[in-house]
Amino acid sequence: QVQLVESGGGLVQAGGSLRLSCAASGRTLSSYHMGWFRQAPGKEREFVAGISWNDRRTYYTDSVKGRFTISRDNAKITIYLQMNSLKPEDTAVYYCAVRDYSFSSYPTDYNYWGQGTQVTVSS
Repeated sequence: QVQLVESGGGLVQAGGSLRLSCAASGRTLSSYHMGWFRQAPGKEREFVAGISWNDRRTYYTDSVKGRFTISRDNAKITIYLQMNSLKPEDTAVYYCAVRDYSFSSYPTDYNYWGQGTQVTVSS
């Protein structure tokens, strides 16, 4: 089992910034991918950003490119999502997730999920 704990959500005005963290613990994964997803009320969960642990390759959905940055801390087995220039449409519950092997943007491909952290951007 892998446990994921997110933190860093909150309320911010449009144009502001937040940094989310996701700390992983539990069994060792030899090759895996970690990602951030979000789900707004009445909408499906969507991919936001991802990072591969082995080659550090990063992935972003188009709507956040240039505004969000995903990064990792190997020693802490933690990933971060720096969110700048936030917009009201970024409002959602943000989830951290892990899957074995390669990148995927489909939530159903992920094995483990955190509890989620609320991000609210006011206009």
